[in-house]
Amino acid sequence: MTYNFGIIGLGMIAKFHAAAIRATCGANLVAVFSEDESKADKFASEFNCAAYSDFSSFLAHKGLDAVSICTPSGAHLQPCLASAAAGKHIVCEKPLEVSVERIDKMIGDCDRSGVMLSGIFPRRFNQSTDELKKAIQENRFGTITMADAYVKWWRDQDYYDSAAWRGTWKLDGGGALMNQSIHTIDLLLYLMGPVKNVRAETRTIAHKSIEVEDTAAAILEFETGALGVIQGSTSSWSRSGHPAEIQITGTKGSVFMVDDRFRVWDFKDEVASDDEVRKKYGIRENFDGAGAADPSKIDFKWHARNYEDIILALNNRSVPSISGAEARRAVALISAIYESAQSGGNKIEVV
Repeated sequence: MTYNFGIIGLGMIAKFHAAAIRATCGANLVAVFSEDESKADKFASEFNCAAYSDFSSFLAHKGLDAVSICTPSGAHLQPCLASAAAGKHIVCEKPLEVSVERIDKMIGDCDRSGVMLSGIFPRRFNQSTDELKKAIQENRFGTITMADAYVKWWRDQDYYDSAAWRGTWKLDGGGALMNQSIHTIDLLLYLMGPVKNVRAETRTIAHKSIEVEDTAAAILEFETGALGVIQGSTSSWSRSGHPAEIQITGTKGSVFMVDDRFRVWDFKDEVASDDEVRKKYGIRENFDGAGAADPSKIDFKWHARNYEDIILALNNRSVPSISGAEARRAVALISAIYESAQSGGNKIEVV
């Protein structure tokens, strides 16, 4: 079955969704909505779909099955609630919203309306992620002692000045953690499971006229007892960009994952497939970070993997991998980090 999608909000990320929808079997882009009529017309012309500047008319588009919300982060709630009330399935760009309270409202309304709610965390669908998850499930690390996430990216001042909502608590929901690092934070949670508590510090060092952090560091305690670190920034200049990195170490193994590649894949008890994993997913020559220095360089194919999972869930009437509850977890952790930083680094439970 083919599902007809409409896109709400036409910022930079909307083009990734449009390209991903077009590349996904069983998905079809039929409509776009923007309050700016000229933007809607231009986008619709590029992607061969209908343009709307009236939201009610957009939701009434004949045959519309699902919407993809690409508005600023703190403006996800209302289009989600309206779309759910209209019986449309919902795909929502990260973060699902800027607080767990707003996310819980989205989840509740979608459940009551009987529509699917899916977030966007494409890195979960990399084949290399599958290999790392499998190694954890097979206890190849022994006792996992540490699990860390490092996102040392750069955004220049022009990035924050390009839109009034960028760098605000109300619509961005946070800075380097909530906007840029959230993909890697979600992946850390997917691999390691829940975090019990956090202690954190945040700073705004490299940018002016923004409310949120551009530099953050947190110490984590996982429910398993493992310790970890999250470092996230948009204050770490690099010509090509530092890739996002996850490091997991234990009493019998260590893996350092750089974007979707392995810088280290090392286990005390080697198996026959380890050389193949290193060969297939090892660091390539001239490797740099996806979107680390320039967000326009992010590959839409990562989003397409997420959409493939969404179409599968719709066809099977099942829960998507990135359900509302799953997408909530990263926001809950980041919110606890912010609470700790605002309290002077006190230990905060993650709920």
